[in-house]
Amino acid sequence: MTGAPDRLQTARLLCLRPAADQLKDLERLLRDERVAETLLTSGLVPTKDEVAANLVAKQRHWDRHGFGLWTLYDRADGSFLGRGGLQHTNATGEDEVEAGWAIVPERWRQGLATELALAAVEVGLGTLELPSVIAYTLPENLASRRVMDKSGFAYERDIEWAGLTHVLYRRQRC
Repeated sequence: MTGAPDRLQTARLLCLRPAADQLKDLERLLRDERVAETLLTSGLVPTKDEVAANLVAKQRHWDRHGFGLWTLYDRADGSFLGRGGLQHTNATGEDEVEAGWAIVPERWRQGLATELALAAVEVGLGTLELPSVIAYTLPENLASRRVMDKSGFAYERDIEWAGLTHVLYRRQRC
């Protein structure tokens, strides 16, 4: 299996492997209450130390698996947009790979999460030759569910993850 590219470009996104110099951008994203509400099962805003530890964990995921979450920037102006890509999860009780995304709130509803999700799926099912990629969210997170629908994921079932009901979507390799 070939690894994912450290640097990936889509029509509007520059996706970069996580690096220490991205910490301030990731703090701005992950410490935003609106993002924490949809991204973290606790709904609590992480501390700066927790964001730093998360960055190190995401870097280790890349080192171990050859893919992971990218840090996202706008190709047109270089502004920070968010984070997303592929990572291992055991949310279903088995080791699977999920597509995930988090976009800065001021850029919500512009199709950026869908653009990222489609790129991640292409890498996962194409380059990495995974049999499937999953995505999951809280049932009330309609924006993420729309991204899943637009990205070709199909609802599979409800699952329990971190003590909460989530909806599980899956996209299979053809």
